[in-house]
Amino acid sequence: MPIPVTVPRLGWSMDEGTFAGWLKADGDAVRPGDLLFKLEGEKSVEEVESFDAGVLSIPSDSPKVGDRVAVGAVLGWLLLPGDLTPPAPLSMNGEGDVQREQVPGLPRSGDERSQARGEEMEQEPKGEVSTKTISPRARRLALQHGIDWTRLNGTGSTGRIRERDVAAVAPTLGVIPLSPIRRTIAARMVESRQQTVPVTLTATADATDLVHLRGQFKTAGGVVPAYTDFLLKLVAVALQQHPLLAARWTDTGLRLATRIDIGLAVDTDAGLLVPVIRGVPALGLRELTEQTRELATRARQGSLTTAEMSGGCFTVTSLGTFGVEFFTPVINFPECAILGVGTIKRVPVVDGDRVVGREQLPLSLTFDHRVMDGVPAAKFLKTLRELIAHPAPWLAT
Repeated sequence: MPIPVTVPRLGWSMDEGTFAGWLKADGDAVRPGDLLFKLEGEKSVEEVESFDAGVLSIPSDSPKVGDRVAVGAVLGWLLLPGDLTPPAPLSMNGEGDVQREQVPGLPRSGDERSQARGEEMEQEPKGEVSTKTISPRARRLALQHGIDWTRLNGTGSTGRIRERDVAAVAPTLGVIPLSPIRRTIAARMVESRQQTVPVTLTATADATDLVHLRGQFKTAGGVVPAYTDFLLKLVAVALQQHPLLAARWTDTGLRLATRIDIGLAVDTDAGLLVPVIRGVPALGLRELTEQTRELATRARQGSLTTAEMSGGCFTVTSLGTFGVEFFTPVINFPECAILGVGTIKRVPVVDGDRVVGREQLPLSLTFDHRVMDGVPAAKFLKTLRELIAHPAPWLAT
């Protein structure tokens, strides 16, 4: 019997994702481990591999790129020797949602029946009796815009409210719908505030030598590191000297990091994403720069995987390009600290009996007061300021 190709959960906290395209064509031979299709989850795009072998059969009504698909939904089939034609489990409900039909030999599980019943119950508004029905996509859009769909007239054949009916009134409300990524970011921000006791320390580092060093890279040509690339290397050195800043709070005790993997916050159209650079102390500056550029590009393209945004022990975030000096960065939970980097400004500084111009770099360190007190955090910040003031010995290319 054909083997169904279904939507896996992939560690998401939500029950659906966005279909991002097939990686195999209809009729292709598939082996275990081959990549079959792509799914966009909460904050990343995952390539889904096959655990079985067979010949891929993609139904004509298989989901298109951009369609929302539920976890467990059947997308296609792997035909085994002797299979002539696959079952036809897929249908589109007119609103673009992929639905799973009952397939002989593949009865719905109790969980699927409960989920289906829950979806049917959700179609009825709570607190009042209504005979109106609404499609899942229309209901989702109504929730995003805060629209009471029970007051709308549906244009479906049985009076069912469709997505177009909700969209017709949504623009007049002046509400921007929340994307799944935006909702995930918001949920993690709330989790960070609930699970940590954040305190922010601020200080200014003398970055004059750092600015000169970057100027030398520009003169030499080739890859020119960004200031955040320099700081990732210097932060790694400081973390090695102050490992408590890379620890995590657990119910059984503080868990120290076994490797210095640092996240770099990247602004994208979808929201703030944090790819993680692995083993920063072992990377040369040019290699580190190439990695951060590649990860930042892929973050803006929406092609990062969940694994590439997990497992960091510390995060660096910068608002320097926007002229911001000091700010209060939010801890990337379950990490215990995050460094905010401001804009470098040349200011007059008293040097003995002289007043000279020096490049000053604002730093904002937010740490979890459960994990450490203010003094260890202040010592880390002091070490980092010293490294920034004299960076050359620590920045081997």
